Amino acid sequence: MRELVADYDYSLPAELIASRPLAQRDASRMLVLHRGSGQIEHRSFRNLPDYLQPGDIVVLNNSRVIKARLLSHDLRIELLLIESLDVRKWNCLVKPGRKMRPGFEFLIADTTAYVREILEDGSRIVEFDSEPDLERFGSIPIPPYLHRDADAEDEIRYQTVFAEAAGSVAAPTAGLHFTPELLFRIPHTQLTLHVGIGTFLPVKVERVADHRMHSEHYSIGEDAARAMNAAARILAVGTTATRVLESQPPGPIMSRSASTNIFIHPPFTFRRVGALLTNFHLPKSTLLMLVCAFAGREEVLAAYAEAILERYRFFSYGDCMLVV
Repeated sequence: MRELVADYDYSLPAELIASRPLAQRDASRMLVLHRGSGQIEHRSFRNLPDYLQPGDIVVLNNSRVIKARLLSHDLRIELLLIESLDVRKWNCLVKPGRKMRPGFEFLIADTTAYVREILEDGSRIVEFDSEPDLERFGSIPIPPYLHRDADAEDEIRYQTVFAEAAGSVAAPTAGLHFTPELLFRIPHTQLTLHVGIGTFLPVKVERVADHRMHSEHYSIGEDAARAMNAAARILAVGTTATRVLESQPPGPIMSRSASTNIFIHPPFTFRRVGALLTNFHLPKSTLLMLVCAFAGREEVLAAYAEAILERYRFFSYGDCMLVV
């Protein structure tokens, strides 16, 4: 089977890209796709509890987005911190790249930064004289397709209400729909996966199998492992929680901290996840490929076509899809 990235393309009217969140987190629409039959329902996210079965557990990613975007004091250089190597050293994406050679230094976040190394993918290892104050000088790295700078609303709404462990450079967006009130009504547990730069990067190869995912750090606590092992079915909230769960070795889920670069695409056999809540993803993205692996490429693309017809809101601040 010669699986092409182009097989995961679709045409989306620009006006359906949600540039801002709805006033209420749980007011999003929810397209429900039934695996196997391909049946589609149009519901509200507030109807999510209606689809839970006895013994289900909802698994959330509690990673918190850091203020990872920094501008130099002269406003000529932009850094996106993508991985902490220690408190003063980061792997970064840089703009502009042409002068960011090893040895280059500049003032940023009230400290001096030095380019130490250029990696194969074009990112830079940058070391700071002192730990950069991200809360004071950084901004939330909202998705590039929004074509605007982050503001005070994004600092609140581009975080889930259950975000705890700081470390992501993009939000686990399926979780943005939840409110404390809805969480109180459903059985749930949490794990952590710090969302990395792979969320931003387009797939540049022709064949799906040739793409390589960046590694991301995750952790599963003892209470979460116990809850998931006792569940009759796991409903994963988002592709990030799904990737953690499907990275686990055979046998009971154990408490652990590790990294994963798992790339889930058709054909893939899911061993842990029995239902999936996710947002609508960019064309030809690894996230869309994961959903297609779970529910079938033709079925998912048909659901996307229906969502476009019904004027659903797409991407990070948009509506959601439940696959059961």
